[in-house]
Amino acid sequence: MHLLGAEPFFLPGGRHGVLLIHGFTGLPAELRLMGEHLHARGFTVLAIRLAGHGTTAEDLSRTEHEDWMDSVRDGYAILRGACDDIAVVGHSMGAIFALLLSVEAEVTCVVSLGAPLIIAREQGIEHLPTRAASVGRYVPKARRKLENVPQGANNTYRRMPLVSVHEMMDVIAAVRSELGKVHAPLLIVHGARDHTADPKSAEELRAHVASTDCETVILPDAGHLLPLDEGVRERVFERTADFLEKAVQGRRS
Repeated sequence: MHLLGAEPFFLPGGRHGVLLIHGFTGLPAELRLMGEHLHARGFTVLAIRLAGHGTTAEDLSRTEHEDWMDSVRDGYAILRGACDDIAVVGHSMGAIFALLLSVEAEVTCVVSLGAPLIIAREQGIEHLPTRAASVGRYVPKARRKLENVPQGANNTYRRMPLVSVHEMMDVIAAVRSELGKVHAPLLIVHGARDHTADPKSAEELRAHVASTDCETVILPDAGHLLPLDEGVRERVFERTADFLEKAVQGRRS
């Protein structure tokens, strides 16, 4: 069984591909509008579904972060068969995987949307039980009620397995040790009102990557859901598309 909005989507276009990666407990539908915008700009777009996502919270609890990374690798392999080059765009935890992918595979550029290098204090991560104590435990997750978003974009899990939070924290720790190996052109976009990924994450990311072409955009009126927020999403889409086009041109020159 899959939730509405959990379906990966593929939008065939030109020879330049874009891999879209959703975040923790998220869905491909969250990136549908982004994908359609990039497709209209001529890109071939694939939005993947991370293992354990879009089905049940129990399924998520049975996956590990390496399973999620394998989903990313599989998506990259699919696009490699259809495109000359691939850019990778990730939202939230998806941005962490985008950065990791750039270390192990050739990518045109990386776009990081709200990467949670630092979890905001409001999330209470310091109260997370030990991994052993987290097994089989779940916490409620608020219902998402966004308007004017793609069908299924509000269908997130209503409860979160704590053992999976540990997996998320493990992958954040993993990317921290790899940031010095990130050389691809990088666009960092973060909301100043992000109460999930502390806005200081953007500074942290910029300070530790090796990318010589790195742009940072802080949106003063934005929170965490950058691809869905009606107030900012068009700006995010435009800036992303412009950056991708610049990166493609840079490869040609």
